[in-house]
Amino acid sequence: MEKAYDFLVIGSGIAGLSHALDVSDRGSVCVVTKKYADDSNTNWAQGGIAAVVGPDDSFEEHIANTITAGVGLNNREVVELCVREGPAAIARLRERGVAFANDLSREGGHSKRRVLHATDITGREIQRALIETARQHPNIDIHEHHTAVDLIRRQKVVCDSQPDRIVGAHILDEETGMVHSVGAKIVVLASGGAGKVYLYTSNPDVATGDGVAMAFRAKAQVANMEFFQFHPTCLYHPRAKTFLISEALRGDGAILRRIDGTPFMDGVHPMGSLAPRDIVARNIDSQMKRTGDDHVVLDLTHMDHGFMESRYPTILGTVESYGYDWRVTPIPVVPAAHYMCGGVKVDTWGRTSLPGLFAVGEVACTGLHGANRLASNSLLEGAVFGARAARKSLEELSDIESPPSLQSWSSGYATPGDERVVISQSWDEIRRFMWNYVGIVRTRKRLARARRRLDMLRSEIMEDWWRYHVTRDAVELRNIAQVAGLIIEGATRRQESRGLHYNLDFPETDDELWLRDTILWRGSRR
Repeated sequence: MEKAYDFLVIGSGIAGLSHALDVSDRGSVCVVTKKYADDSNTNWAQGGIAAVVGPDDSFEEHIANTITAGVGLNNREVVELCVREGPAAIARLRERGVAFANDLSREGGHSKRRVLHATDITGREIQRALIETARQHPNIDIHEHHTAVDLIRRQKVVCDSQPDRIVGAHILDEETGMVHSVGAKIVVLASGGAGKVYLYTSNPDVATGDGVAMAFRAKAQVANMEFFQFHPTCLYHPRAKTFLISEALRGDGAILRRIDGTPFMDGVHPMGSLAPRDIVARNIDSQMKRTGDDHVVLDLTHMDHGFMESRYPTILGTVESYGYDWRVTPIPVVPAAHYMCGGVKVDTWGRTSLPGLFAVGEVACTGLHGANRLASNSLLEGAVFGARAARKSLEELSDIESPPSLQSWSSGYATPGDERVVISQSWDEIRRFMWNYVGIVRTRKRLARARRRLDMLRSEIMEDWWRYHVTRDAVELRNIAQVAGLIIEGATRRQESRGLHYNLDFPETDDELWLRDTILWRGSRR
């Protein structure tokens, strides 16, 4: 592992693997991933990938739907290029072995059926095909159970007058406990989202915001961290902590109701239960608080049972395994943290504010999503920007010197940690107050309380960080604390309500003052 590569890709979802495959014929590629290569948000995506491939669809409609969902905060240039490059991205996925179904589905906020899917395991099918293709390429090394700890800046290694840039990363090998210094001409963050910052999430356990935290510590700009999407419908069951009920079911006619059977979305939005996610999640939250109920329900009982069983075998099979007969009883559902619309700020080629560092997929803030992501645009963004970043990084590759020799990681006087309970206690505290104070609905008072609690915890976390040997648990705790701080800061600064950011003290949307990104960088906090 102690070697240098042309490309170091941190993450193994659709964005990272798309980039790795596109550059692999021209250089050596190292892909590192925290668990197994298929442990990614991509693998968990049920609904599908949005693209204009239907005969009755148009780029203009997809663009308009995206900007409407994003409440105008989208970067229109990025929306247009993503939508227009979508069909080509789908073609590349097919070439790499992804088997999409022949029909298209529809999800919240879409005016047409434009979501390509593989029954209800689209992400798993994409992940399978890309991993199989990547493993067959001689220039791609995939290192599982390797956790990125921090990025390495040239100025930290070489004292000269050359411009600063990112030249690699410190990587923890979980099997040996050693931290390696891996050099690279170009480093690509593709580490996914940060759902584990919240108490309830649809994300896998690896989604701890590592890429955003590392980039921020390295002084890259991050943007729009206050916009965290809560998926409206996760299965409500004590053992189903992260199981998502895809929005596509509502696209086919499922109806949201209160426990007493009353539908509650029809008078809220013209699209009813298929309204954009921010509106649906906020209204579910409101219904639960108003009634005191622990959940609402998703009603499928009126639908064609044969069609539903063939279209959603995995979802409905899982629902049944938890004891719910969806044919006769509506499914209990609640919102859960789902998607990070902010992230490391990048340009239209995936370049960050730090030379040598790209960011693609959920870890990046491209401007596509604005204040609220349109359903199934995330896999589209990962595929499109994985390819765009690959094109630009290949253009730059010949002009970049080989990375300098990197010093081995030093643990100094650190000792093995012996109190896992300390990490788990801090982890639980952060996730709980983020859910209660910085969740679907916010206030100035709640945000201030969250900041005070986080400041105290971060001080304790950093004391232990320097005292004990690096472990993945310690890395993830440090990162969720960092990302929680960025979400709180962004939410505090934005004094309006827009999309996923709803503040009871500033309930109106203010285009005159706040139709702009919230950009943060190390040292920018008030």
